[in-house]
Amino acid sequence: MRPGTRAADAILRLLGRDWAGSAIALLPAAVGAWCLALGSGWRILGGVLWAVALALGLGSLRHLVHVARVRVRYPPPGRMVDVGGYRMHLLAEGDGGPRPTVVWMPGGHAAGYAMYPLHALARQQMRSVLVDRPGAGWSDLGPFPRTTAAEAVELIEVLERSGETGPYVLVGHSFGGLLMANVARRRPDLVAALVLLDPTPPDAVAFGPALPALRHAPRSQTLLALRHLFGLHPLADRKDADTSDAPGISEAPTSEDPAQVLAMIELRTKANCAAASILRELTPDGITRDGWQTAVHDGELGSMPLLLVAPRDLTGGGEIFDAVGDPQESARVRHFFLTVRERFLAASSRARRVYTPEGTGHDFPDRVPEFVVQVVDSLLDQCTPGAPKSL
Repeated sequence: MRPGTRAADAILRLLGRDWAGSAIALLPAAVGAWCLALGSGWRILGGVLWAVALALGLGSLRHLVHVARVRVRYPPPGRMVDVGGYRMHLLAEGDGGPRPTVVWMPGGHAAGYAMYPLHALARQQMRSVLVDRPGAGWSDLGPFPRTTAAEAVELIEVLERSGETGPYVLVGHSFGGLLMANVARRRPDLVAALVLLDPTPPDAVAFGPALPALRHAPRSQTLLALRHLFGLHPLADRKDADTSDAPGISEAPTSEDPAQVLAMIELRTKANCAAASILRELTPDGITRDGWQTAVHDGELGSMPLLLVAPRDLTGGGEIFDAVGDPQESARVRHFFLTVRERFLAASSRARRVYTPEGTGHDFPDRVPEFVVQVVDSLLDQCTPGAPKSL
């Protein structure tokens, strides 16, 4: 690991602690006191530094109060499982009988709880599991750097320590699909089948056009962590105003909008810092550094059942094409993104393509959750002991 990367992770490790704002506020306070002690010529600077320290300290206090309130109002809906010095949150519900248990993983570096709408549908007919990656949701921060390879090992560990029984059907969307493919490559004995919902192909990062949103994502997440650290989270104000008359602060998260609950939980700085670390993989430099451990190559999954579920077209991909001014080059980019994700089909000899409903785009798990659960449910029937082995 390069020195710059180590330094960046050290900073993220610090910023991921909610008390870090108070510690940072002490720095201008100490320098300000030193300036005041030097005499009259330094008093203005000393006063300014003390004012800065006071503002930072008050912002940090506001953030810590928010964190304390959220901890009481939104306790973990599932179990906290120790994975070797830090804990991961796992929510498991439903009875699948003899059929394999389903584990869901969203895109980005979102918590597993982001897929709660699918989980709520799925638990009625199968054993359904949501896992928050370290730093996300209710899980502890975990070690740095955050990498897909490390998180694949952590996901295996939390499943083995949770008391859940495999083999599992792993379902991952976007960046979460890449993670689930990594889990399947490492422990095929734990995986009955793999469902990739428009997964992130490493080739798209390594050889695709430069996308500003991905390139700037680590920096954007770090800036968000700093904003939250010093109490600049207006979402909390809106939510508090909306629920000021709510009865009791111990209401279970599942009785409220899951997206709002997760947004409140992830105002803690650990979520942004963990995302800032792992999203470095989705840059040309990052995929060059980590690609060997992240990519799943042709044939590596043997004959594992694999479904690649994605739209026919790149609906909603305007940001990608807008970044390319030339119409002919834009057509080439479209072709590139439509074909490069198909490489996942080569990972298994029992892979099959499933198209999403017409008009849906990359966000189809949010738009048509019933369709996704139906696809998974049909696959479970084929993975049940005694069922036909054709995919």
